Amino acid sequence: MSINQMNRSGLLIAGNWILDQVKLIDKFPAEQSLVNILHEYTSNGGSAYNILMDLTKLGAPFRLEAVGLVGNDFNGVRIVDHCREAGIDVRQLQMTPDTPTSYTIVTSVKQTGKRTFFHHRGANSLLDIGHFDFRISNARIFHLGYLLLLDRLDEIQDNGRTKASHLLEQAKKEGFLTSIDLVSEDSDRFATIIPCALPYVDYLFLNEYEASRLSGIDVMNVAGQEEMGSRCVEVFEIIFRMGVNEWIIIHHPDGVWAAHRDGRQLYQPSLQLPREQVVGANGAGDALAAGVLLGIHEGWKMEVCLDLGVCAAAASLSHVTCSDGIIPYPDCLSLSEVYGYRAGNKVEIQK
Repeated sequence: MSINQMNRSGLLIAGNWILDQVKLIDKFPAEQSLVNILHEYTSNGGSAYNILMDLTKLGAPFRLEAVGLVGNDFNGVRIVDHCREAGIDVRQLQMTPDTPTSYTIVTSVKQTGKRTFFHHRGANSLLDIGHFDFRISNARIFHLGYLLLLDRLDEIQDNGRTKASHLLEQAKKEGFLTSIDLVSEDSDRFATIIPCALPYVDYLFLNEYEASRLSGIDVMNVAGQEEMGSRCVEVFEIIFRMGVNEWIIIHHPDGVWAAHRDGRQLYQPSLQLPREQVVGANGAGDALAAGVLLGIHEGWKMEVCLDLGVCAAAASLSHVTCSDGIIPYPDCLSLSEVYGYRAGNKVEIQK
């Protein structure tokens, strides 16, 4: 971290602002059949909204700032008020009269925690470079997510680059560390939209599906930790050639595989939660990213950042909504003493 970055403080989080309408159901239906809704919740959703709320619940000891678009409607007012109440700077969280606030209907199966999403893109689709002003922020880290779900920023320009890549380049020039997350879109757009942004990215978060689609290496259908680690080595090599500057972080139900450009590679297993503790997986990936970003901001070793990440994800699993299960970060870290880790000890898989 440079001297300039050490003089900065806080996280500037931009991207998707979504209200999740969560339906906890007894099973997922076949077409034209009926299932029972056991509980209903309305909560925060989307990368920017989730990570900021997670950081407030973790007790992040630094300034939090929001960038994004919501509709000039009841849901948009609800989001802005929620952020203000949480102490988040909302100067760059703007309302637009042109389209409603984005929302997602999330069905979460009680027994498995598996989720299905019905999404209305709404105001997020209009977020553009002109909505950002890096000059009024002294944050240390700029996080943007989700790429592939931000229509204007995902647009490819005449030079072959997306608007998001230019935005991230601008953030780097202004002195920010940069971080991005992707959405698990079932398409072939990974190869055309993501690589041009990666030379301006310091921290890349992906799940196993996104890592597979971006790299072309299958890390979805693996036969255990050893094979997963071996395939991740290939994934890291391919994605680093695309330009990521610092860390690639791949999260999976079993744990997190992470690699630095200098060759360090780490594996952090997830917590071994009892089945009854897993209520819903909605937002677990964002919770992990929030924990890791908190540690990065505070200058912790990556091993500790990953530990907080899996502990925050485990806390998130205790509630059907994205953030209501999150607890202060010292209590999160203590969860490992209660439940232990999956698949034995954390390891360094390559020097």
